[in-house]
Parts: sequence; structure tokens; C-alpha cells
Amino acid sequence: MKTLSKNTIIRLCIVAALILSFAPSHAHAQTNSAPAVAKIDLPSDYYRPFVIDPAIYDSPYRIGLFKPQYGEDGGRVWSQTKMLFFAGLGVYAVLAALPEESTGWEKSDNIFEKWGDNVKNSPEWDRNDWTYNYLGHLYVGGVYYQVARKSGYRQWDSFVYTTLMSTFYWEYGVEAFAEIPSIQDLIYTPIAGWIYGEWAFQTERRIREQDNKVLGSGFLGWASLVALDPIDSIGRGINFITRRKIVKAGYGYFSYVPEKTPEGQTDHQVYLHMRIPIGAAGPGEEPAKVTYNKHTDDPIDTGIIGIGTGIGHTSMDSDWKVEDDIFTKITLGLYFTPRLSGRLEYAWGDLQEKSTGKSREYENYSWNTQLYFNPEGKLRPYLSGGLGRQTWFKDNDTANFQWNGGLGIHWQFYRKLSLNADWLNYYSPSSKTHDQQFNAGVVYRFGKGERDDWY
Repeated sequence: MKTLSKNTIIRLCIVAALILSFAPSHAHAQTNSAPAVAKIDLPSDYYRPFVIDPAIYDSPYRIGLFKPQYGEDGGRVWSQTKMLFFAGLGVYAVLAALPEESTGWEKSDNIFEKWGDNVKNSPEWDRNDWTYNYLGHLYVGGVYYQVARKSGYRQWDSFVYTTLMSTFYWEYGVEAFAEIPSIQDLIYTPIAGWIYGEWAFQTERRIREQDNKVLGSGFLGWASLVALDPIDSIGRGINFITRRKIVKAGYGYFSYVPEKTPEGQTDHQVYLHMRIPIGAAGPGEEPAKVTYNKHTDDPIDTGIIGIGTGIGHTSMDSDWKVEDDIFTKITLGLYFTPRLSGRLEYAWGDLQEKSTGKSREYENYSWNTQLYFNPEGKLRPYLSGGLGRQTWFKDNDTANFQWNGGLGIHWQFYRKLSLNADWLNYYSPSSKTHDQQFNAGVVYRFGKGERDDWY
């Protein structure tokens, strides 16, 4: 009997989402034009003024998650989270029923014992197919992100929500019934989900500005909206089929308008905007035009995300009995301020065994933190330190835990581009080995890149 590939499984899940969400959206046109004046007239049918604590802006990394005073629509985010929970259980049931060679998941008679064993183990490098690891997790991370983003959260809080969901709901929750949590998924899913999720969030707004059409087609517009946010679409579909408000679907966001008072002080006016389509429009119901004021100065955006690539050269401990050689390296990280960053670093290459001349596959991955000096300048020396593992032959059973530390130099020659060079020393307590890397590469920053007002 022919088994299904993982890519086929993913496609089937997407088709199922499309079928479940076969209900027309009755969210209507929007505009993201800035208000002409600070005073805003908010139609009570579609907008709800929401007074929040302006302290959320005191620190750009203050977490406002699950705090109504910071602008969340708690009912919506909880309803959508429950939708994710049940959808995840459904996906797990499908994957668990398929042959092991189709999914890569190990079967066990006692799944709860298997879950306990998996979560006790340290996270390891996931060897699943790259389309599932990097395309599938990017998309799912974006779905998590939009649940929060469309419930009134700003970008940073939506990222925090995505991190919580991908870590505790999926990696240490549903997926841990089948396999050990994945190192790269723990980091990649929320970061990549932020990039894709924010793009999908803004793309949906643009589609809705065009009366839910793409290239003049209502069907293409509907299909695009389903693909961009399937959880919200499934919720609307359930409400449409049952004619009941079972799922709180729709979209939301908050805008910030500072207005000067006669006393010269700043009055922080923050509005939570919600539009919630429930089921289908009734006969003769006239569509209402919904407008919003776009908050364009989010203190944290995708500009703090950086992806890098480069090359390096090894200086391996003599105990490994391999020749030193060149390797390739990629990084994905968060550049919080010009003083501080953290990134996942992955290096791979082929090193030659001294005795046999055979090629040995080399991997090194770690999460490292960088502390920069001279943050106001373009050229910034930095200290780096972190922890991770080194493996041979792409076999997780050969992994050695390592601490690392080193020095580097960072040149921010453009707000979205920088060059890095560093030396890192890796020490393994179990094998008592010292390995070194000499690295050089380029880093690209998403969004608007590095802000010039943080030091």
C-alpha cells in the first residue's frame, strides 16, 4: 500500500481548512488613511474606544499580553486559541493514524509515557523534511501570530503569544507525544511566524480595502483571505453553518493618537478597533464602511529580526582527528538594541579524517548572546557567549553539549545590512575538547531595519 508523503498530508490539511471555511466574508472595505485631525469620530456600531494604560510605551519591550488595560480583546484571543487547540488535536489524530514512515513520528503503546520521556530530554536538532520544518512551521507560526495581532495586540506582544503557543502548545505539547522537542523549531517558528504573520496581516488589510477582491475577483479574494488566516476563516465558517456565535471571529487592532492638551501635556489616546462578522448578512442588509486609523509607529517591529549567512574556518581539538577546513554558517536572531542581540547559529561542512581521508559531516548549532560596545557608532566590538551542541554525520546520537564564548566586530554600514566577524571557542564538558571557529558574514534586517534612536 502506498503511503502518503508529509507534503501530501500538509496539502490535505489545507484543503480541509478551505472546505470548513466555505463561507463568504462580510467584512467590508477599510482605509488606512491617517486622520486629518487628532479628534476621532468613532461609530459605535463598529468601533469601541478603549482606554489603556499608556505605561505600555514606557519600555518598548514591556509585555502587555493578557492585560486588558493594554488593549487586548480577551474574548476573541481566547476563542481563537481554543480553535487552535482543537484544530491541533485533529491534525495530531490524522498524523498518528498514518504509517510511521510517512510522518517520521515514532509510535508508542503508551503515548503519555512517551510524552514524559520526550519532554525530559534536551531539545535536539530536527531531521524532518525541510519543507515541513521551515515552510510548514513558518506558516503555522504566522497563524499563531495573527490570532494575537487581530485581537488588538501590537507586534511585540503578538510575537510573545506566538512563542508561547509554539513552545508549550506544540513543541512541548501535541508534538511531544511523538518526538523530542526541536531546537530550531523552538526558535524559528515564532521568529519566522512574526515575519510571515505581519506580512499576512498587512496583506489582508489591503485585500479588504479592495472590497475583499484580488485582481478584481471575489473568489480569489476569498481564497486569499482563507489562506492568510485559516483559523479566523474556519471560525467564520462555523458561525455561518450553525447560525450561532460559537467562535468570536473577525479582526481587530489598536491605534495610538497623541494629542496635546491646553496645558502642554500629551494625552495618550489609544483605541481598540474591532469588526466581527457573524454568519451571513441578512437580506437587504446594507454593507457598512469601516475605517481605521493605522498605528504606524509601533515601538517594536520586524526590524529587530536579522538573518545572516557567511563562512568560517575550524580549528578542531586534536582528539577529533580531523583536518581543519571551511564551513558554511547561517544565523537567525533578534537584535533588541544596538547594545544587545541573541541569535541561533548553525554551521555545517565536511571535514576530512586524518587517518582514512574519508569525509566526516560536521554540524555545530548554538544559541548565543552578543553584548556590543560603542552602540552609537557604526563599528561595534562585541562579546559573545552561549550554549549548544556539536554533531557528526548528522546523527543526534553523536551530539556533544558545548559552552562557547568569544570576541567579534560588527559594522552596521546600513540600517538593514551589517557585516560581522568573530572568533568563538567551544568547550565540551563531556569530551573535554576545545574547538574554535573563525567566522565572517553579512546580516540582513527585516522591516525598517535598525532604529537610530535606541542606544
